[in-house]
Amino acid sequence: MTASNQLIVKVEGEVLRVTINRPEKRNALSLGLMDEIGASFRAHRSSSVKCALITGAGEKAFAAGGDLKELDALRSKAEARAMSSRVHEVLDEIRYFPVPVIGAMNGVALGGGAELAMACDLRIGAAHADLGLIQSRLAVTTAWGGGIDLINAIGNSAALGILCAGKRLSAEEALNMRLYEAVCPAGDDFTAFTDTFIANYSNKSINVLRGYKATAASRRRQLHEELTDIARDGFVTAWVDDDHWEAAAGALKK
Repeated sequence: MTASNQLIVKVEGEVLRVTINRPEKRNALSLGLMDEIGASFRAHRSSSVKCALITGAGEKAFAAGGDLKELDALRSKAEARAMSSRVHEVLDEIRYFPVPVIGAMNGVALGGGAELAMACDLRIGAAHADLGLIQSRLAVTTAWGGGIDLINAIGNSAALGILCAGKRLSAEEALNMRLYEAVCPAGDDFTAFTDTFIANYSNKSINVLRGYKATAASRRRQLHEELTDIARDGFVTAWVDDDHWEAAAGALKK
């Protein structure tokens, strides 16, 4: 466990397991916690693990979003741009990790939490694990590359509709769109369901896993290199606008 106790990192057999450990805060993502997540993946890039698993503690939330109180203090364009770049680089550690990274969605993933989920190569969900890139409800766009990842996953038109509407997808809707690979039936043990799923990866040759991941990651990297500057400019413009501050103030009150 890390010194902050916000993140549990361990290797079991040939699987890297990373658990966000802030259940009392619905696993909200502070900037420091995001740095720890990035460091944990960076530290294992040269290891012999065959896949990585990231999940959240508890049963309610994978990650309910960024830490709104912390983010609300970032008021200038320079601060917004620096934060976007900082966390995007963290999620790149997941996007380009040398073997498949599976997001085990034990609960809801919203806002920044959904961006973390989309950085994973594959996602599986509990029956109640909604996925929501709902940033537009706060009059802002995705900051950490999650919108680009959604475009990569389901194409321009479908992604644009979800992003603009700020739609929160149920686990079944996410499954139907292939944003989730599998959904655990309600009432079944999600940990056992997850272990069964990752067995399909941990029993394969590491050369096969690394080879396929390298190909997929190269395709994803090209899209991010093409779109990141455009996406970040849009985020910064929206972040400092009064519409965003008004929406964020309402969210903080709730």
